[in-house]
Order: sequence, then structure tokens, then C-alpha cells
Amino acid sequence: MRLKISRGELLTGFQRVQGVVEKRNTMPILSNILFEAKADQVVLFATDLEIGIRGTYKAEVLKPGGVTVSARKMYEIIRELPEGMVTISSEDNHTVGIEAGKSEFKVLGLPPQEFPAMPAVDSEPLMPIDRKILSELIRKTVFAAGDNNARYILNGLLVTFFMKEKKQVVRFVGTDGHRLAIIERPAGDGKGKGLPGEQTAIVPKKAAMEIKKLLDENEETPEIGVSKNQLIFQRGSLLLLARLMEGSYPNYQQVIPKENEKRAVVKKANLEGALRRVSILSREKTSAIKLALEPDTITLSSSNPDMGEAKETIEAKFGQEGLTTGFNARYFLDILSAMDSEEVVLEFKDALSPCLIRQPGDPDYLCVVMPMRV
Repeated sequence: MRLKISRGELLTGFQRVQGVVEKRNTMPILSNILFEAKADQVVLFATDLEIGIRGTYKAEVLKPGGVTVSARKMYEIIRELPEGMVTISSEDNHTVGIEAGKSEFKVLGLPPQEFPAMPAVDSEPLMPIDRKILSELIRKTVFAAGDNNARYILNGLLVTFFMKEKKQVVRFVGTDGHRLAIIERPAGDGKGKGLPGEQTAIVPKKAAMEIKKLLDENEETPEIGVSKNQLIFQRGSLLLLARLMEGSYPNYQQVIPKENEKRAVVKKANLEGALRRVSILSREKTSAIKLALEPDTITLSSSNPDMGEAKETIEAKFGQEGLTTGFNARYFLDILSAMDSEEVVLEFKDALSPCLIRQPGDPDYLCVVMPMRV
């Protein structure tokens, strides 16, 4: 194999796969990327057996062929090269040569035959979806999904496509059992092209985060679809496949409080700042802070026997009988960072009930955080 390719094109390809390649050495080949040169293009494919990402890039192919090479080392080398053309070649012993300017590298590779095959893409219909909408759906829910939750299914996002008032809608739900985020937005291309019927999928958190990175790259409209066992994300010549999680997602509707009559409106920046400052002296493991609601104010406080205590009062639009409750400050901050409004609405029932957090004027986005004893 021998080819010439621009450094910028090559760098884009290797940047895209860094979050997908397997970091652990359970299968050394998975820390590599499959590099195939044919016709006038290079195909880069990386997988961790749960997520696969394949991209096609323009190149001058002098001799077709393929090899697998360390995704991380290649990325580190390409990142440091000067702008211009890069020559990539491979030898019979699968050593990969990289030449750019006066720099030369040789990196040991592995036979392409050992690399897992790209899963077949089912002939499922794909639906165009607004890039900004899909990015928002992920950003406003992914923080609530678990990372290494003992309940495996909570490490994913529940995604549902359905019809609502004769329009296709998509709903994203994320929860780790301590907090919950739900958002609905219009789907399809606005011209009637959508997915048939109601479709539900549980998408791994890692896959959602990789899709979010790709969405932030450029303005091109992506397409999305769901098959029996995988999520399909496509944008131009770039394809991402994610194996769907199997299992029953919890009935999150039960968690959403229905009778939260105590309602406080507060400036988001004021609440965020107070939470950050007061949580400095909270217990590190729990980040527990106390919220005391009184007419026109919210007082936040924390206490740590080993460190000290903190207290701050902020203004709030609240005119009902007060209450005192406790929450994990980090969970609250994650929710507030996902909200775009200048003010947020906090709804409570009593000291031991969950808090419902909303953006004014956006009934299709809400978050819930469970209380804790402080």
C-alpha cells in the first residue's frame, strides 16, 4: 500500500475515532484502526465491538492495500506534522511508513485480516434530522445517564420516535436513578419524511457522546435510523453504527412529580454560582447541600465536620409556605448547565419529594433530582 493524502484530511479522520478505539488491552487489535486504500480514497474504520465509525477521505492512491495501525500513535504523529501532503505506505511485515517534509516514521502494524468486519447496515429507512436539534437532545439528557451504573440499562439513553399531533417527534430520556432528564423535539426534515410507526431504542451513553462530537464538526444535515439491534448515524461519507442495549428501561413517568405546588423562580446564574461556592465545603462523597425556601429567598448551606460550613442566600420569586430540603449539588449543577434560559423554575411538594426543574416557556424539557437527607 502506498498513498498521498493531505495532513488536514488525515488528521480529521484520526481525530474522529479517538473516542471509539478500545483503551483497554482485552483485544490489542481494537486499539488499532483499519486503514484501507482503494481507487482515489482512504477508508478509516475503528470499533470497540459496541460502536463502529467509518469515514472515507480523498487521497492519491499509488498502490492499493490495507493495514491496521495504532490509532493513538498515528494521531499523535499526524498532529505534530507540518501542513502539506503526507505519504503513507505499508510493507509486507505490516510496518507503516509515514513521510512528511523531512520527517520519517515507521510504526508497527497488524494484518488487516485480523480486524473485526464492519457490521452490515440493514436496509432500514434513514430520517434526516436537524443537526442542532439532535445535538440539543443529547446535550440536555446525556449528563443524567449512568457511567458505570450497576443497573446496566441506566448507562444508556432511551430514544423514542413517535407521532404527535400528526407530526413526527423524538423523545430522549436519561436517568441514573438519582436524576432524570426528558426532552421532546420535532424530528424528520419538516417535509413529512420520517421513520415509520413508533420506534424505541436504548443507545449507549458513549455512542451518544460520539455522535454529539460529530454533530459539532460542521453544518451538514445528518440522517438517523434504528434497526433491530443498532442505531445508524450517517452524514455524507461518514457512518457510525452503535449496538443497541438490550433490556427494559425503567418506568420513568412514575418518578415525575405530579403535585408540586411550591414553585420558585430563580436566576440561573445566581443559583449556579451559589451552588458552586457552598458545595466547596460539602462532604466530598455526597456533595450534599441544604436548600431552605422562604418568601423571596433561597438559602443554600453545607456542613462538613472535617472542613467547616458555608451559607449563601439568593433572591427568588417564591411566596408560599417555606420548606427545607437537601440535594446533591453536583446533580443540580449538571442540570443547570444544560438549561439555556436566564431563569429556571424549581417545583417542590415537600421536603422528602423530588424537585422538578424546568425552563420557562419550554414545556417539552424537564429534569427531576431526587432529595437526600442532609
